[in-house]
Amino acid sequence: MRVGLLTGTGTYALGRAAAGPERVVTPHGDAFVTHGELAGVDLLHIARHGRGHARLSNHVSHRANIHALRHLGADCVIGVTVCGAVDPTLPVGSLVVFDDLHFLANRLSDGSLCTFYDRPEDPAKGHWIFGGPFCEEVREALVWACDELDVPALERGCYGHVDGPRFNSRSEVRSLALAGVTAISQTCGPEAVLCAELELPYALVGYVTDHANGVADAPPDPEDLVRRIAESSEVVLAVVERALKRLDAGRLTSVGMVYRFAR
Repeated sequence: MRVGLLTGTGTYALGRAAAGPERVVTPHGDAFVTHGELAGVDLLHIARHGRGHARLSNHVSHRANIHALRHLGADCVIGVTVCGAVDPTLPVGSLVVFDDLHFLANRLSDGSLCTFYDRPEDPAKGHWIFGGPFCEEVREALVWACDELDVPALERGCYGHVDGPRFNSRSEVRSLALAGVTAISQTCGPEAVLCAELELPYALVGYVTDHANGVADAPPDPEDLVRRIAESSEVVLAVVERALKRLDAGRLTSVGMVYRFAR
């Protein structure tokens, strides 16, 4: 079994990687993939931001990353993100295994539409039709792992994708709360859409480092925020490692369906 792992702020490398990142040339630019092994599973790791956070959220090449994982034979993809809680009851330091998506803009970081279907003559083009946007089999494995490790986690929640690199105003956060968003970050909306277009099962787990602007009585202390980001890597990777033991490539299904017009 081969699993793609996309990590964000605070997780730039995996300790058990076999070698440094390999440049994978795709039609959408270069992706940098590290091959490793975790829990007996062949792992394809992409650090969205690169070592030392070389890339901000608006520099992430989402199409290249997802294309590379599919090209290299990933059976599914797990996304990991640190996030700001919009739900005031969500404790800092807890996890969310998301089951819904708020991504109204449906745009990539360069402003273009979030899709692989940018050519009308593409025979693979189609509409993604779905109920929930995340793979239930992978989600269930992540929830099971949190329970096994006694890690506090919300089993369901709505992920809100927001554009970076700036953070959100209090008014913007209030509007997201009204839409039912649980927590936000700046990178994972495109991953869910692009994986689905390639019929690649994808699930997302978030580590709550703070509360979004205006949610808590006071803004987070910068030193506390940095510390929590550092702590997130160990916690989330332990959950991912345990979840991999639960995954069965034969049971994984893509989310919804892509209705294609070329037959």
